[in-house]
Amino acid sequence: MTDLHLPLDRSAGRLAVQIAAGFRAAVRTGRLTAGTRLPSSRDLARDLDVSRGVVVTAYEQLTAEGFLVARRGDGTRIAPLARPDEQPVPPRGSSRRPGTPAARPDDLPPPPRYDLLPGRPDLSAFPRERWIAAARAGLRTLPYGALGYPDPGGVQILRAGLAAYLGRVRAAHADPARVVIMNGVAHGLSALLALLRAAGHRALAVEDPTSARQLPMMEAAGLRLARVPVDGEGLDVEALARSGARAVLVTPAHQYPTGVVLSAARRAALIAWARGVDGLILEDDYDAEFRYDRDPVGCLQGVDPDRVVLLGSVSKSLAPALRLGWAVAPPSLAGRLREHRACTDLGAPVLEQYALTEFIGGGGYDRHLRTMRRRYRARRDALAGALALNLPDARVHGVSAGIHLYVELPAGCDEDEVVSRAARAGVAVAGARSMWSAERAGAAPPALVLGYAGLGETRLVKAAELLGQAITDGAGG
Repeated sequence: MTDLHLPLDRSAGRLAVQIAAGFRAAVRTGRLTAGTRLPSSRDLARDLDVSRGVVVTAYEQLTAEGFLVARRGDGTRIAPLARPDEQPVPPRGSSRRPGTPAARPDDLPPPPRYDLLPGRPDLSAFPRERWIAAARAGLRTLPYGALGYPDPGGVQILRAGLAAYLGRVRAAHADPARVVIMNGVAHGLSALLALLRAAGHRALAVEDPTSARQLPMMEAAGLRLARVPVDGEGLDVEALARSGARAVLVTPAHQYPTGVVLSAARRAALIAWARGVDGLILEDDYDAEFRYDRDPVGCLQGVDPDRVVLLGSVSKSLAPALRLGWAVAPPSLAGRLREHRACTDLGAPVLEQYALTEFIGGGGYDRHLRTMRRRYRARRDALAGALALNLPDARVHGVSAGIHLYVELPAGCDEDEVVSRAARAGVAVAGARSMWSAERAGAAPPALVLGYAGLGETRLVKAAELLGQAITDGAGG
């Protein structure tokens, strides 16, 4: 067995953090190389004289970070990473430029033991072997001519495969001529906003609250953002009508972040609004595959395909790094989107499109989604149950779906203080205030948006215990 040289300072505590730090250092210095097989969690726990749970926690953290890869029948190994002699990339948010001295380890905050930040799927569950098989199959069938500059609207066979899939799973009115391949939903949205502005639109209505990450991109498009309130039935269509906008971005299947579903009456009213003002609905279908208590409602685009653009991607279902998404648009708008891609970036990468075509057509995508639905449902139930036990006065909003929870905190809690206390306890969480407009943020109850996709049930329960203590300590400021 590999001699791992993992010294532990037992008086300092946080043994799982120390073990994980030791592995990172060994990988970065080249002492442990890609492919090295590690001892089982039971064997390493015995060698280090710690509980097996400590080693499991360290292994899970390193797997989530990409340092380790675990496969059934092959154990746990060091994952492929940058060469040891490469300069490390500064952490996200760092202002350090390459070549400047790095901060000392003591100056850097420790990584959270429990990362509940929203927006990421379980990256360790990416189906590597199946994807490799799909990529190989795609390459075998790839015509040599396809290796030239691509159709800016996307590979024809992928557009056909997506049209069939979306029609079957999301009740979309889709045909290949309406489908345009984009580099994710954000890319599709930014392209659509540029086209709307060129067509004379000056405002875009967006939900209130909404994803704070998207706001700078939408503001950069040069459109005025009209925030429209969301309540228990979803977007307030009467308020939308008063906004003066003729285009709206909505998340009707599972509103982000509150988790409510647009009611049947509001769906009908929204379609009627679009027809009445000659408007356009941009439907962000970001996590509709993950509904756990029932089948998800069909997409709005299937109700009125000439007034709705359906935006989707594999970022939540597979991995954001693939940068593969789509827009299903009315024919004239789909044509303008293809022209936009031809003039701006010449289209999406072809090899990945062929791989996704094979992955969908061969049934791999459906099998992966079935697996992840079972896994995410168990994790959601574990977190919601643990919150009910450890923080009975908090309220979980929304339907059983997606990969995040919107948790309204008990009255009297200071949201910022709870986030800070949770961080000090090793739990990374996101407050909801930044997702509300300035006009409504003050009246909105304090809340957290918790992502649960990346942690197993046992770790989610422990995170909820620590979070409950942080919230209790923070009550009343």
